[in-house]
Amino acid sequence: MLYELRQYRVRKGKMKQWLRLMEEEIMPFQVSQGMVIPAGFTAPKEADLYVWFRRFKNEEERKRLYRKVYQSDHWKKVLQPKIDVVLHMDSIVVTQLIPTPKSVLQ
Repeated sequence: MLYELRQYRVRKGKMKQWLRLMEEEIMPFQVSQGMVIPAGFTAPKEADLYVWFRRFKNEEERKRLYRKVYQSDHWKKVLQPKIDVVLHMDSIVVTQLIPTPKSVLQ
């Protein structure tokens, strides 16, 4: 398994808008395309931080699903313009993680 830990900084006063967009549009679209999204989180002591992670079988699947999602007209024309309004795009941090042999996330 391959995981992505994704950390985003949300524009001031836009967290409710971001959560609605993420949970009602972005996640359902990505899941409909085959992505697995185990969880999303807010951080009580960092009001602008949103963290989530995705799971892939391997790097090949990750690349295939990236193309399927991020090259789609729906992503480019519908979702990305909405995302640009609520996120600081230049502050996105993506870390790839591989579970250790005894991890329950294997």
